[in-house]
Amino acid sequence: MKSLFNIFFAVFALAFAWACTEEMEQVRISENPEAATITSPSAGQSFVLTEEDAGERMVFNYEPADFGYSAAVSYTVQMDVAGNEFANPTEVGTTNGTSLDLSYAEFNQKLVGKGLAPEEEAEIEIRVRSSVGSAVAANYSSPITMVVTPYLAALTFPRMYVPGDYQGWNPGNENTVIYSVEGDDVYEGYVHILGGSGAFKVNEEPNWDVNYGGVNGVLEQNGPDIILDEPFGTFRLKVDLNAGTYEIGTRRVWGIIGSATPGDWETDTPLEFNADENVLTLTLDLVAGEMKFRADNVWDIDYGANSPEGGVLEQGGPNIPVEEDGNYTITMDWKVPGEITYSIVKN
Repeated sequence: MKSLFNIFFAVFALAFAWACTEEMEQVRISENPEAATITSPSAGQSFVLTEEDAGERMVFNYEPADFGYSAAVSYTVQMDVAGNEFANPTEVGTTNGTSLDLSYAEFNQKLVGKGLAPEEEAEIEIRVRSSVGSAVAANYSSPITMVVTPYLAALTFPRMYVPGDYQGWNPGNENTVIYSVEGDDVYEGYVHILGGSGAFKVNEEPNWDVNYGGVNGVLEQNGPDIILDEPFGTFRLKVDLNAGTYEIGTRRVWGIIGSATPGDWETDTPLEFNADENVLTLTLDLVAGEMKFRADNVWDIDYGANSPEGGVLEQGGPNIPVEEDGNYTITMDWKVPGEITYSIVKN
């Protein structure tokens, strides 16, 4: 009986090993996987985008990639300026199918966001990235060249809402948001928490339907409030929905300094926070002279500009002139991605 059991076990083991070998052979990755092939638009095709045709569809078609086994492939259409060799590609969109379409308005946003001048013809390159997951190297189609002319339109980026104790837990505040400039589900922006509990969350819409909290940099849907421990201040918040993480940058406390301010060039006058507008602001008496914006009472982090009324601030820029004595409202605005603006308005 024992001998029969041993024979049965040996046969079972051989069958199991054969089955495993068969399974491994079925999922073997090709040594030379084939990339996708773009079939349309045609190389060299020209498109003039207009606001009147904003609802028209831009369609990218491609033959599927072949990794040597059956798998769900994710395709991302990427764009860059011709000659850049995709050093800094912009993602046009991602799909699991072999066709990606978007409106002219959406494509125009990608072009303008890339820095292409409205109403001017430009040459871009398009390629398709194919991926089956992080364990297998992605591959790329041969690029095609397109000629495009975008139209003038205000940039609108995907956004996430940042309700918290600092702004009254209002998820509908369109000012307290962070943006995904690349449209890749990575959101960044500045948050001003100068007091209170330091608690906040990030929401996908201006409501509580899909909200994220977290601890120690890990996002959790419907999770606990994210808590900013003291010291409080203005900081860059980065939320990566792909990785399920968040990052809180260095906190800085901003003020104004200069011969026009109460503290002269010796002491910063701290700015306050307007929760509705999401700006740093202060109303006070100034005298004729000069001023700058400065963080943490150090000269390594100062911003200035030439205009006495307002504009875009420049790090290390010139002293801002204040032309006459009076009561002024000063604002420092961080909402537009990539720039910090200011205004100085006499009351």
